Amino acid sequence: MKVLSVQSAVAYGHVGNSAAVFPLQRIGVEVIPVYTVNFSNHTGYGAWRGPLIAPSDVADVITGVEERGAFPDVDVVLSGYQGGAGIADVVVDAVRRVKAANPSAIYACDPVMGNARSGCFVAPEIPDLLRDRVVPVADVITPNQFELGYLTGTEPSTLESTLASVDAARAMGPATVLVTSVERPDREEGTIETLVADDAGAWLVRTPLLPFKANGSGDVTAALFTAHYRSTGDARVSLERTVSSVFDLIETTFRSGQRELQLVEAQEFYAHPRLQFTAERVR
Repeated sequence: MKVLSVQSAVAYGHVGNSAAVFPLQRIGVEVIPVYTVNFSNHTGYGAWRGPLIAPSDVADVITGVEERGAFPDVDVVLSGYQGGAGIADVVVDAVRRVKAANPSAIYACDPVMGNARSGCFVAPEIPDLLRDRVVPVADVITPNQFELGYLTGTEPSTLESTLASVDAARAMGPATVLVTSVERPDREEGTIETLVADDAGAWLVRTPLLPFKANGSGDVTAALFTAHYRSTGDARVSLERTVSSVFDLIETTFRSGQRELQLVEAQEFYAHPRLQFTAERVR
């Protein structure tokens, strides 16, 4: 499998492509990383250095990859944090060109905007661009519960309302929706859930909620789920493998006492998920 991954990059720590590439490589996926920013660190520190990469430069890199004859072999286009507003058109155009070269390729969009605790942390124009221009051309999207609500203009909270929001998202274009950080008011205390839905049904996985903010864990989740789903075509299996790997990554990081994901230390959990969590069919 070969993935064209258009995301941010940081020198210190692990978010965007700096989180997604290694886990994909560890499970045997060839990755072509294209950067939308090149920052010293993620913006959660409140200070960072380095450039937003101009959309024209991002487009040039992608064109250079195309000129090497790579597009017919690309199975997945994956996008995450987009940086500037112009990146949306670059990504959509890349998806169009990859699918022209390989009609079986899919596009997976992680519509990074923010979360329930921090609110939106992207440029003000990005959420509307994602909703109106990017998500409709995606085959798979991987929003958190907060982002799902914004995309669909709904308020997902209960299982029923979250499933309704997922249906609204699927009606926008994506056949498959993975929702992370699902926090239902009636869930078991000290847990958090992940939900996936496609044409075959919907499944939910519950894991312990660790008292730790793991920047980049969503990027790893989107990457691993997309790869597993492209390989197996089975949303339930892909959900169980992904959640098991990512929980072990977060737990390893939490136990380390470090702020940044212990991405390398947890590498065996990507290649050999323990499958300690079982998905429950909810539809």
